[in-house]
Amino acid sequence: MSRSILDEAHIHPDARPKISASHADIVRTVQAAVAANKVVVVGMSMNPFPRKARKLLDGLGTPYHYLEYGSYLSQWRPRTALKMWTGWPTLPMIFVNGVLIGGAQDLERLIGNGEFARMLAAPVAA
Repeated sequence: MSRSILDEAHIHPDARPKISASHADIVRTVQAAVAANKVVVVGMSMNPFPRKARKLLDGLGTPYHYLEYGSYLSQWRPRTALKMWTGWPTLPMIFVNGVLIGGAQDLERLIGNGEFARMLAAPVAA
């Protein structure tokens, strides 16, 4: 799989620092959480899908680290930085062993077909 990302050669050198610094702190925070936890859910308040994902994980007794960034009314710019970093367009963003699995519906599907349990049992991806 390959997703289109503007090649750095096509970004003016003066614009590169602004791009790399844009909400880099939130990306580093999520990266650190993903590195330190088997399961990470990145969500926002007022959105029912992060709540659904957490309820699924709670029902399984699966420990997870939850990060919440704003609501529909706030912090959309930092969330945009996360979307640009991952390429995932919506919240929640769910990571298992360092791998982005998608959102709540993807988690539900992986639980249903047994892949989530297999992922949890596997060693953490490097």
